[in-house]
Amino acid sequence: VQLQASGGGLVQAGGSLRLSCVASKRTSSNNAMGWFRQAPGKEREFVASISWNGGVTNYGDSVKGRFTISRDNTKNTLALQMNSLQPEDTAAYYCAVGRSSYAGASPSAYTYWGQGTQVTVSS
Repeated sequence: VQLQASGGGLVQAGGSLRLSCVASKRTSSNNAMGWFRQAPGKEREFVASISWNGGVTNYGDSVKGRFTISRDNTKNTLALQMNSLQPEDTAAYYCAVGRSSYAGASPSAYTYWGQGTQVTVSS
């Protein structure tokens, strides 16, 4: 499975961005998917996850109420709608495919990773 993330860019604080991730094979439709982010000098941070059918979602505490994860299994796509962006949201964002139908916040629960898309929020 190859993952291609896009949609990153430069935005002012309070603005919005929508990230997308396209998976190369339908195998991802049976698995949970997630978004992580990593800022320079920091560890990879869990952002959000979604179960195989979209029925269960989880969010990191820092993004709850501002970000929304969604997926379209007919198109093998994963999305992350990011609203009320803040400078501390600046990071490279990575999409990932879980090892099973449900996945949590640990990076070890994911098996395939995209290349990352950069999000920069200016104050």
